[in-house]
Amino acid sequence: MSTRIAFLKGHGTENDFVIVPDPENAIALPPAAVAVLCDRRAGIGGDGLLHVVRSAAHPEARHMAAEAEWFMDYRNGDGSIAEMCGNGVRVFARYLQRAGHVTEGDLAVATRGGVKTVHIAKNGDVTVGMGKALLPEGDVTVSVGERNWPARNVNMGNPHAVAFVDDLSHAGDLFSPPPFSPAAAYPDGVNVEFVVDRGPGHVALRVHERGVGETRSCGTGACAVAVATARRDGADPTATGTPATYTVDLPGGTLVITERPDGEIEMTGPAVIVAEGEIDAEWLEAAAPA
Repeated sequence: MSTRIAFLKGHGTENDFVIVPDPENAIALPPAAVAVLCDRRAGIGGDGLLHVVRSAAHPEARHMAAEAEWFMDYRNGDGSIAEMCGNGVRVFARYLQRAGHVTEGDLAVATRGGVKTVHIAKNGDVTVGMGKALLPEGDVTVSVGERNWPARNVNMGNPHAVAFVDDLSHAGDLFSPPPFSPAAAYPDGVNVEFVVDRGPGHVALRVHERGVGETRSCGTGACAVAVATARRDGADPTATGTPATYTVDLPGGTLVITERPDGEIEMTGPAVIVAEGEIDAEWLEAAAPA
């Protein structure tokens, strides 16, 4: 490991990330090291970490190298591995643009949830093709304290439970994972979204992300909420041929989600790089010994 490791800090609707450029996959980032880097007091601070690696250099992404040059090796703030992060993909694309690897227009990004299509617009917004939602059958319930609600099971490459509530305060502090049942519905944990209506085609949410806690934003969560809201509203673009678009307010900003007639979901929102610097590798080794 070199004595200095380059990093950047970025966010998408205040879902923030430590970015570690590592094209050749030469930097060891075990879970403990990721957790230290994402620690808001002892490290740099972030909801997660974006490890930027060429697909051909990563064993989990080599099979996608022909479609996407770059692999988003995403980690949750506790160091655990996640399949996908919608806000993270937008920030990942913004980093690639800043570094000169890509320009405005279309590109492909490899993730554990598959290859994602991305469009960087001239106005700065980034649109990500998030794939199709899966809607597993079966009743799910989530609870906070004495309250409980039926939830819609939506999978966006990662699992979500979407509950419609009367007031977002009913979600509680969201420090701990909201209990859910049946346990078999989410054997590896779940992201839980609590949703209220703001008007036609307009909702707001709070979210507990597994492995993180409450975050200011969750891109896959916003997509899951848009799909769940459309079905609640009786809209299914794959059946009607009419796209369904929802404005989704999150604590950190606003995303626009469109489900197309072919079932593909697009998410549009901002992505910002706020800082860059160097990590002391000796400090990291001491703070997170192997």
